[in-house]
Amino acid sequence: MDENEFWKIIDMFEWKHAGDDVKVLKKAIKYLSKKSNEEIFAFDDILSKLLYDLDGRVYAQNIGEDAYINDETYFSVDEFLYSRCVVVANGKEFYYEVLDNPDSMPEDMEFESLLYLPNEAFEMKNDDEYQYSPKFDYETFSNESKWKD
Repeated sequence: MDENEFWKIIDMFEWKHAGDDVKVLKKAIKYLSKKSNEEIFAFDDILSKLLYDLDGRVYAQNIGEDAYINDETYFSVDEFLYSRCVVVANGKEFYYEVLDNPDSMPEDMEFESLLYLPNEAFEMKNDDEYQYSPKFDYETFSNESKWKD
């Protein structure tokens, strides 16, 4: 799987069901579940890299009410991860717009369900638990170079 196929799958999200993440993702999960296990893992690797590349102070400072202020002020690392998921879930064009212009980060939005798409597809395909760890650690503060002063 390459990045073009990844974005094709992201474009399958059915936003007419906004508010019901299961329905939003259903078509994409079903499509990905028909791919090989290696392609599901590749999807997860691409997702992890895209989220990793958005893991930085300048992005975290632009997520709205829970934005990063400084090391002494409470900051939800999970909320920031879920905010980065919103960027990916909105497609290739929006993703690269935000990557180049951190001020474009969506404010006060989350889409945690994106993280489970490869798991759900794998489990649908194999009727087995997903054990794969993607190549990039997308947890907040993992991309140390983008958190330096």
